Parts: sequence; C-alpha cells; structure tokens
Amino acid sequence: MNKLISLFFGLLLALSFTTASYSRDQIKIVGSSTVYPYATVVAEKFGKGGKFKTPVIESTGTGGGMKLFCAGVGVNHPDITNASRAIKSKEKALCEKNGVSEIIEIVVGNDGISFAHAVNSPDSNFTKEQLWRALAATVDVDGKLVENPYKKWSDIDASLPNKKIEILIAPPTSGTRDAWNSLVMGKGCSKTAKSLFGDKTKKECVKMREDGYAVEAGENDTLIVQKLTSNPDAYGFFGYSYLVANKDKVKAAAIEGVQPSLEGIQDYSYPIARPLFFYVKKAHIGVVPGIQEYLKEFTSKKSMGNRGYLAKIGLVPLASDKYDVTRTAAVDLNTIKIK
Repeated sequence: MNKLISLFFGLLLALSFTTASYSRDQIKIVGSSTVYPYATVVAEKFGKGGKFKTPVIESTGTGGGMKLFCAGVGVNHPDITNASRAIKSKEKALCEKNGVSEIIEIVVGNDGISFAHAVNSPDSNFTKEQLWRALAATVDVDGKLVENPYKKWSDIDASLPNKKIEILIAPPTSGTRDAWNSLVMGKGCSKTAKSLFGDKTKKECVKMREDGYAVEAGENDTLIVQKLTSNPDAYGFFGYSYLVANKDKVKAAAIEGVQPSLEGIQDYSYPIARPLFFYVKKAHIGVVPGIQEYLKEFTSKKSMGNRGYLAKIGLVPLASDKYDVTRTAAVDLNTIKIK
C-alpha cells in the first residue's frame, strides 16, 4: 500500500511538472524584503543575458515566503524564497509534509540591522538593554515586572534624548523582526527580568509593547525610510542596504558605541550583524528554465565577491571559506537535512 501511495504521489508530481513546463518559463521568487534588493539586481542582470527571462520577485517577508515556498511542488508554487534568517524547524516540517523534500540553502552574505533615524536628527547611541526597555511589553522596575511605563527615551536613562519613544518595527512575519528579537530583545533583556520571567523568559523577553510606542510599519523598508524622513523624532530598523541606498535621507544610531560598517558586519563586531539566505527547490531545477544558471550568477565572485556588484549596494561579502561552501552548494546542488 505504501508503495502504491508513493507511486501515485510521484505520478501526480510528474503531471504537475509536465503542466509547469508549459505554463511557466520564468523563475518565481518570494520572501525577505531585506534580500529583495540584492535578488532584484541579480535577476535584472540575469535577464539581460538574453537566454532566460528575468525572474519575478515578490517581497512577502521571510515568514510569508517560507509558507508559500513550503506549500508544495509544481507550477503554482515558488521556486526560491529569500530569507533574512535561517529556515526554522517548523518550516522544514511544513516543507516535508507538502513534498518539498530537497532544499538547497544558499548563504548570500552578511547584513547588519540598522537602527536608523532622519539624517538631520542629532546623533544617538543605544545599548541593547535600552532598546529592549523601549520596546518590551513588560519590563522590570524596582525588582518587579510591570507593563512598560516608558514614554520618553529619557525615562529609560537621563542621558538619552528627551523625546517621545516612537519606533517603526517590522511585522512578526519578517525575518528582520526575528533577527531583531534574537540579537536585541533576547540579549538586551535585563538579568532581573530574565530571573523574574523564569521558564517563560525566551517568549516574554521578545514580546513587544502594543500601546502606540512601537508601530508596525509593514514589510516595505522603503516606506519606513520615507516615514523616518518625515518624522525626525522617530526611529526604525531595517537591513544595511537600505541605509547605504538612502544615506542622504537617514543615518544609523550607534549600538553599544558601534556604527554599522562593512568591516564590522563581516567580522560581527557590529552587535546586530547576521547572515542572509535564500532557499531553492531542487525538484524545480531542470523543469523551470534557468534556476541553476541563476544560482551560478548569484554566487559568482562578480556578484557576491569583495568587489562584486552586490557589495556596491550594501551586501557584506562572506569570508573566503564560507564563500567556498556557498559556491559549492550552488554548483553541486547540495541539499540540507530537513528531518
């Protein structure tokens, strides 16, 4: 019976791809808004090569992209999803459940989350704990857990600006939000709060306030830049490429005294540095035209290298040993374990 079920599933998959081969001759990509600018540049150069059509890319956020990517195999599902954090175990389980059993992981490069504000605003510097206290739903005050009482930055620390806390944040589906939670909220959560949260620490430390001081701004990082430009008192966070592309409009606050830079992100001395990814369905290679060629273009040294065209728009290149692993995965189509 199991063999019959497997055979039936295989026939359905083959039929799906037979349809796909006639229905779609263009790579479909979804996922992270942070990786989106890099993928778009690669896609445009790839399309100008003339052999394949320019891939279609949709910025859905990392979480949304993973749901679409893991929903199944065939013409109705994307070939690639961009991600500003690694695929989660529950996403691997969803992929496996829906027949997406072979996945290629490509580490694109490094990125630093920039905590930015308008270019004409005074310079500022924050610790991770100060940022946690500004954003957390529950904080410790005088040894007790309370709903966040801070309304101004100076309420947290007298050295901070005497102005209202207003931070534009990414939605829960965003990989940038996941990375912020891990690198800022989780690490900035005070020792007292962690002690009081007990076994709920991991969940409670990353829970953000919902009283108007933290404002969800959607997946469009360009829109966050526009809002920061029109409100010099507001802050927001997004990937380093948006800071580079909009340096005439916004600037970064220092984190723990460190400004985001190419060198600081590559060696992780900048406190909010992280790797970026995209994931590919191996089953779609050879069916949807151009996927393997797109992989080779994206991971080429002219693209991802130290002097590559992606470095010019803010991507921080991988160290040579890590680059070799990524290039090998792209050329040899090496897959990751999903169980």
